[in-house]
Amino acid sequence: MLLAGGAATGCGGRATTHHKPGTSHEQASGSVGTLLTTTDAGGHRLREVPAEGAPEVQLTVRPDSEDGWNLQLAVKNYRFTPDSTGGAALPGAGHAHLELDGRKLARLYGPWFHLPAAQVPEGAHTLTVRLYADDHTAWAVAGKPVEGTAQLTATATAPGQAGGHSHGDTPPSQTPPPEQADRTVTITVRDGKVSPAPARTELRRGERVALRVTSDRADTLHVHGYDKELALPAGQEATLTLTADRTGLFEVETHTSGLVLTQLLVR
Repeated sequence: MLLAGGAATGCGGRATTHHKPGTSHEQASGSVGTLLTTTDAGGHRLREVPAEGAPEVQLTVRPDSEDGWNLQLAVKNYRFTPDSTGGAALPGAGHAHLELDGRKLARLYGPWFHLPAAQVPEGAHTLTVRLYADDHTAWAVAGKPVEGTAQLTATATAPGQAGGHSHGDTPPSQTPPPEQADRTVTITVRDGKVSPAPARTELRRGERVALRVTSDRADTLHVHGYDKELALPAGQEATLTLTADRTGLFEVETHTSGLVLTQLLVR
């Protein structure tokens, strides 16, 4: 459950919409550090900074009493800035990526993350968290990304035990009733395409919106600005219900495929 390197930067400021619906992230330019031509395993360019005062991250993994594991990112010289993702690289801020054996699982916007057991095959694995600037470049020191790793072993367990695939006392054949919502947005992701086409969902402040998403591939849904996430099992509908208590324009996207599903316009 161990260590990390160093690097500096990040971002601060207001919530932003950094790309149009249906498009991928566009790299913004920042003057912090040195932008290298080399990239990390995910194809993100490295942003080199001096070792002194650079960000650091350490990853700790603990079994959850009901399902999967709870991950904690202990960072130094760094802060998470979910509202400014997509902006220019600024010192000491940004977000992180979570990888399982080199495969990206999620983008992290805070120090805690719950990893469901359903996303981890049986066996021994390596978890990696890597720090990024808001422009999606990877912080680096001495040519190496700033990251932390931890070892994880997943075993088949009885329902209700840590690491198992159950969720509390709810039988696998039953689905808890959905929370009431003022608006429901139903979205399907298939073969890398979003249906209906990404658009804006207008809400009044204080309204509750339910995002019902079905993806043909396992992924993670994220609501920018609200820092809400939801695991999307392959081929199964999943619902995230939230209260729109902040005004602004907030993107809803998938982590692994990087697709914009909709934009929440809260007035």
